[in-house]
Amino acid sequence: MNITAQMVKELREATGAGVLEAKKALEAHDGDFDKAADLLREKGAARAAKRADREANEGVIELYAHPGNRVGVILELNCETDFVGRNEQFRQLAHDLALHIAAMSPRYMNVDDVPREELDRELEVLRNQALAEGKPEAIVDKIVTGRLTKFYEEFCLMEQPFVKDDSIKIKDMVTDAIRTTGENIKIRRFARYELGEAL
Repeated sequence: MNITAQMVKELREATGAGVLEAKKALEAHDGDFDKAADLLREKGAARAAKRADREANEGVIELYAHPGNRVGVILELNCETDFVGRNEQFRQLAHDLALHIAAMSPRYMNVDDVPREELDRELEVLRNQALAEGKPEAIVDKIVTGRLTKFYEEFCLMEQPFVKDDSIKIKDMVTDAIRTTGENIKIRRFARYELGEAL
C-alpha cells in the first residue's frame, strides 16, 4: 500500500510520533492506522520505562481551586530539565492532572500504595458479595479480580480514566508526555482539600 503524507500527518497528530517513525509504523502494518498507532504507543511505553530511572528534580507546583473554592489541589509534577518544566504542554499536563484530582478524589498514587490491610478488607468484601449473589465458587476469584480492578480505577490516581476523556488513563497521559518530551516525568505527590471534610 502507498503511504501518503496525509496518512503520516494524521498518525503524527494522533500519537505525537516523528515523521519517520510514523511512516515506518504505517509501512509495517500496510497502512492500518489503528495497528500503527498501537505500535507507536507500545514503543512509547518502552521508551518511558527506559527513562524511569533518570532523575526528575525540575518541574512545577500546580495549585488548582475548583470553581466556588470548595475544593483545592496542590500537585508536584517533576521532569528532568527546567526547559521542559517551562514548556506550555508540560504546564497544561500539570493543570489537567490537578483538575482531575479535584474532580475524582484519588486516595493513592499507584496500586502498590494501597495499604495491605485495606486491600485485604476489600478482597474479603468483594468475595463475600460474589458469594451472596450466588456466583459459583469456581468463578468467584475471577469476579473478585474484575471488581478489584474497578476499586483501583476509583481510588488510585494512575489507574483512573482521565476526567475529560475516559478513553485514556492517567498513567497513559504521563507515558505520552514522557514520549513527547523525551524526559522522565513523574507525579511526585499531591494533596486534595475539600471545605468541611473530616480532618
